[in-house]
Amino acid sequence: MLSIGEFARLAGVSVRMLRHYDRLGLLRPERVDLHSGYRRYAAAQLERANQLVALKDLGFTLEQVGVLLDDGVDAAARD
Repeated sequence: MLSIGEFARLAGVSVRMLRHYDRLGLLRPERVDLHSGYRRYAAAQLERANQLVALKDLGFTLEQVGVLLDDGVDAAARD
């Protein structure tokens, strides 16, 4: 598991942006400590983070990014 800071560095985004993505439901941490509230991310979540950033860089809104990523998850589950 990666701390929010480690994950942010690897994903190329700020800690603040990760918290924003969490609030929007775009990229939820794998685990949140009940006592400290610390967010922990799995290395496997980097793929979604990279997709999110790439779609944002292409000009998609965060709402559109959410739909595209969720549709991709649904399509993969159907295959």
